Amino acid sequence: MIDKKLLEFCESDSQKRVIDALIKSDGHRAAAASSLGMAERSLYESLSRIKRNAAMKGYSPDHGMTRPAPDGFAVKGVSTLYDADGEQRAQWVKTTAESQRNEHLKDAIIETFSEWKGKGKIGAAPSHSAEDLMTVYPMGDPHIGMYSWADETGTDFDLDIAENNLCEAVDRLVSCSPKTKTALILNLGDFFHADTMDNKTRRSGVSLDVDTRWAKVLRVGVRAMMRCIESAARKHETVIVKNLIGNHDDHTSQMLSLALSLFYDKNDRIIIEDQPAKFWFHRFGNVLIGAAHGDTAKPAALPAIMAHDKAEDWGQTKHRYWYTGHIHNQQVIEFPGVVWESFRTLAGKDAWHSAQGYRAGRDMFSIIHSKDFGEVERHRVDVSMLSYESKSS
Repeated sequence: MIDKKLLEFCESDSQKRVIDALIKSDGHRAAAASSLGMAERSLYESLSRIKRNAAMKGYSPDHGMTRPAPDGFAVKGVSTLYDADGEQRAQWVKTTAESQRNEHLKDAIIETFSEWKGKGKIGAAPSHSAEDLMTVYPMGDPHIGMYSWADETGTDFDLDIAENNLCEAVDRLVSCSPKTKTALILNLGDFFHADTMDNKTRRSGVSLDVDTRWAKVLRVGVRAMMRCIESAARKHETVIVKNLIGNHDDHTSQMLSLALSLFYDKNDRIIIEDQPAKFWFHRFGNVLIGAAHGDTAKPAALPAIMAHDKAEDWGQTKHRYWYTGHIHNQQVIEFPGVVWESFRTLAGKDAWHSAQGYRAGRDMFSIIHSKDFGEVERHRVDVSMLSYESKSS
């Protein structure tokens, strides 16, 4: 038999279908797996995750745990007092903030998107692409899900605008960039505006202006990145995607990479770099690119970080670049051996930034690198060129 209460601890529709199938089959795993068209081992792994989630919430009757923790908390420990006859007399449940459940969260994300695995179909690669050139599309802090009201901030911004502006900007940049064999979509962090459904920054607890429901924001964000990838794939044979961790999206940035890596699992033209490190590097011939959100190290420290972390590549390259976001304005400093550049955002200003006097421009670039000579060309799209902005201006 299967415990129907486990339905309360399912974290996705696929998990609920597993429990429903087990209920209908009186707990027979082989029959339940057959009815779902999945391997019995996969069903067992899904059931194990559900039970593990239930236990972390304080529910595991087989072990005497029957008092679930409230929403937002996980069980840290359980102490049970039994009498001489083995009967439970008292129980103490210790809880902790649910933010410590990182590994369990990763499992839940993988399972939620498991049905997407291998579904990302990209057409044939374009012919006659230039192997000695690479196009980089830096995304400066898209802030998908942020809300801004023009009467208060001077600019309207919401979920629809964020998706349309980002995708149209990438389409325009792809159309005017050369047909290079390799493209690098470089999301510099803060792709999502909020990391949790309580709409606060995780580190400082600052309230955020967020448009619509959190789950919808995540869905639209993943869809927007897929649209950008598919746009680039129409011109470039290989598309490398890197999502950096920002200070607004510690967890959702990793969710984005996991979702994309599953979706494009069987597509050798799309490479999703899903390492969770704060600093990331890519070498292209004599070019070495470092990327980070920009919230954990000052620009002056970045050259030494690159030289230390990539000593061999540093010694073998002539043209080195650091790309960051975070500060929402364009700055360029040429340090000895490295050029650092921070990129603007396409997003509007929220109420707090507007009140603080932030007034930076909004744009996006494509940057073309030669294996031998470093940056040789770039193209810019200003937000005023985009369909929504031009209509509202």
